[in-house]
Amino acid sequence: MTVKEFIDKLLRRQPASAETAKERLQLVLAHDRSDLNPELLEQMRREILEVVARYVEIDLAEGDVSLETEDRVTALVANLPIRRPIAQPAKVEPSEQQPAQA
Repeated sequence: MTVKEFIDKLLRRQPASAETAKERLQLVLAHDRSDLNPELLEQMRREILEVVARYVEIDLAEGDVSLETEDRVTALVANLPIRRPIAQPAKVEPSEQQPAQA
């Protein structure tokens, strides 16, 4: 996220229609260059969110998983605001488990 995007988001400014059109065109080009169909991209998005949600509570309303292209390189970018970590139970190694009581 650029400084301008951060300030715009902070001040809740609406992007200009030309900027929105440019972003949409970049997204379309990124999809075309990556040769990923929309169903596969959506499945990847769901799985990424599922894995991240195991470890931290994320703000799904503000989060975004997208393809971005810069200098002919396409990247899958996940922008996921983290609310807080999720407490994980301590993992017990199999050798440390207590034998079953009879």
